[in-house]
Amino acid sequence: MSAKVRDVSTFHGVQAAERLPEQTHVGAVHLQISDLQRSLDFYQGVLGIDVLERDAGRASLGVRGAARPLAHLVEKTGVAPVPRRGRFGLYHFAILLPDREALGRFSAHVLNLGLQPGMADHAVSEALYLSDPDGLGIEVYADRPRASWTYRGDELVMTTEPLDIAGLLAASQGNEWRGAPEGTSMGHVHLHVGDLASAEAFYHRALGFDKKVWSYPGALFLSAGGYHHHVGTNIWSSGPSARADEARLLEWELVVPDHGDTNDIAQRLRAGGYVVGDAPDGMRATDAWGTQVYVRSEKR
Repeated sequence: MSAKVRDVSTFHGVQAAERLPEQTHVGAVHLQISDLQRSLDFYQGVLGIDVLERDAGRASLGVRGAARPLAHLVEKTGVAPVPRRGRFGLYHFAILLPDREALGRFSAHVLNLGLQPGMADHAVSEALYLSDPDGLGIEVYADRPRASWTYRGDELVMTTEPLDIAGLLAASQGNEWRGAPEGTSMGHVHLHVGDLASAEAFYHRALGFDKKVWSYPGALFLSAGGYHHHVGTNIWSSGPSARADEARLLEWELVVPDHGDTNDIAQRLRAGGYVVGDAPDGMRATDAWGTQVYVRSEKR
């Protein structure tokens, strides 16, 4: 039986000064896709996010009226879709809705479109799973209140159980989905990796995420500020890494409060033997399987 306790973030053997700030969050994902208009039809029509900017072969998408995008689409004509068993790199990116009512409205919308999403109750959240036209994985979810999360010792309890879709639909109160509402954000990214020890070395010890869930079969979940996870890693794909001629995650953004934080992260990465490159308002680094993270400051 899981005991409900206060939040405890696990950071084995690492000083608190080397952890990511509590305000850290995931920014936009940058995706390579094969057909921009086809992808825009999906992201607007199914997910309900709008075009914020567009030029030849590129588009930035987000909540209507928002200043910051959720996703950048980069067209590369002729790239192959994601193979069925996936590649090292993106498993899914996860769009976080502000409340359960919004997820209920989204669920009704998706079902009315005739789609058959995956569904799961993760104890800390409720989620639907889709794939875009190129096979890139997408989760749309809403969190349960943190006060309801439970722990086994220091480890957060996350599960995969059947979703109460009837209850979720009832939570919509009959209101119609009119696109991603204000407060929608990029909640986390979940990545296929080759081994969890190397993933822990990069995401925990070098980047500075807390370990939150480590006994879920084949997976490790990490976060900052006590969240259930900003990054998930798993060994559920046999790989290899996505190729340049395949649909893939080009990079994802990790947003920290200020420039001092990006400098601290760069020092940790270099100390761990990772190559660090300069980037606007921050830096870039790559994990062992070619997944690139763009660490940038919130202050520009």
